[in-house]
Amino acid sequence: MTSASRLQAGTLYIVATPIGNLADLTERAKQVLNSVDVIACEDTRHTQKLLQHLGVRKPLLSVHDHNERERTEQVIHHLRQGQTMALVSDAGTPLISDPGFPLVQALRAEGLTVSPVPGVSAIITALSAAGLPTDRFTFEGFLPHKAGGRREKLAALIQEPRTLVFYESKHRILETLQLMTEAFGSERKACVARELTKTFESFYSGTLPDIITQLQADEDQQKGEFVVMVTGNSDPAPASEVDMDKLFKRLLEELPPKKAAAIVADLTGDNKKALYQKALEIQGKA
Repeated sequence: MTSASRLQAGTLYIVATPIGNLADLTERAKQVLNSVDVIACEDTRHTQKLLQHLGVRKPLLSVHDHNERERTEQVIHHLRQGQTMALVSDAGTPLISDPGFPLVQALRAEGLTVSPVPGVSAIITALSAAGLPTDRFTFEGFLPHKAGGRREKLAALIQEPRTLVFYESKHRILETLQLMTEAFGSERKACVARELTKTFESFYSGTLPDIITQLQADEDQQKGEFVVMVTGNSDPAPASEVDMDKLFKRLLEELPPKKAAAIVADLTGDNKKALYQKALEIQGKA
């Protein structure tokens, strides 16, 4: 490395790695991975493949969702000893729907240096080619695992005017798009990006039902990793104009009356107790 890019002792470098195409790894990222003392990674087997491609051999330390807080003390020890470390996830930028937040938060609290090495992020990659508004957007990550939780989350986003960005897996992509259609309506424009930067990279555009039809036409198109982008509500109606009965009925399919009433109260500002009674009435008529 040049003197200008020489690593600083006691620093953790947050290194973005490719999301599919290995050629997307930046020169600086290669230099950092080749120069640090230890690499902390989400999956040692996955990262080892990347390092083999680069011809790099370094000690690896697994840091994932289940051991991150325990590993933090080890990372602090390494950095206090003056070592340099890199943090990588399986793909893309660490901490963005990936492990790393508790670790970085702890290092900042300890006064240790954390330095980003920017690169690929699936969110920005997808938005750049989607043809949807990008001046303002909100990243929602993965929706909750259970359908009820997904309905609850989507209901809270009905009036959101910014472009909505989600991650989704092959196992839930069709179900999630159907739930989005129920929540946002059949006319809402969207774009789904699949297998970004990989051989079979694909973009599907149109209304939410249009995209469901496109994916249903070929099971192979339901495989891989997805970024789902949905246009925001361009003309959000006042909350009082939302069909509360319809919203209650959808929420009550998965949630108890008290929880459904709390969500609607947050959306409308109406009295929670009155909404709870209304929820009971709706449920009683079902």
